[in-house]
Amino acid sequence: MKPARTSRTLVAPGGWDDLPKGEYYREALERELKPWLAKLYGFHLLKIGNLSAGIKTESCAISHQVNVSLAGAPLQVRADPLHLPFAEKSVDACLLAHTLPWCSDPHRLLQEVDRVLIDDGWLVMSGFNPISLLGLGKAVPLVRRSPVIRSRMFTLMRQLDWLSLLNFEVLHYSRFRVLPWSKQGGKLLSTHLPALGCMQLIIARKRTIPLTLNPMKQSLNKPHVRQTVGATRQS
Repeated sequence: MKPARTSRTLVAPGGWDDLPKGEYYREALERELKPWLAKLYGFHLLKIGNLSAGIKTESCAISHQVNVSLAGAPLQVRADPLHLPFAEKSVDACLLAHTLPWCSDPHRLLQEVDRVLIDDGWLVMSGFNPISLLGLGKAVPLVRRSPVIRSRMFTLMRQLDWLSLLNFEVLHYSRFRVLPWSKQGGKLLSTHLPALGCMQLIIARKRTIPLTLNPMKQSLNKPHVRQTVGATRQS
């Protein structure tokens, strides 16, 4: 398996308009996100990356939403996503809408998200599926010039493994939009062959489990010992 970290320079798109059929991707992701946005709650939502900033999240109950990126618009905080300028456990939810495909170090990014999220905080992340028509496009010389095809694509199972190492509980994952060039994304194919969807979504929550186990107290066995000793004396 290739390492997730790369030394090559990755230039993230300024918005969904910079991607071929970008508006189709954005609309499909918003439809998939809609049932979950209403379940997010808290005080602060970080939308990391230019594409995250372009996702409509008005239906989310979290009112304070901050767009974080190195460049682009709309932008509230200019910062490197690999070095978020926020205190530990200060954010209730993070949105990584297609942020990993243009990230040079996905592990570092997820560690930063884990650092700033509160206990039981929400993580919403999406990306392109390599086991799809987009993934096959990497083998076609003329097609792989597209910025979407050139982006990094990670399998769903690999991302789930990363989250498990950080102790995230995955509540939902899905693949959708089989046909990338169609506005409807191949609705019939997406229903019957969701595994071939060119987009994937993961909803997870940060869980905290104590690493130190409390030993059983010896007093729990004392009544049993007393009964045994009493029975011996009576005999």
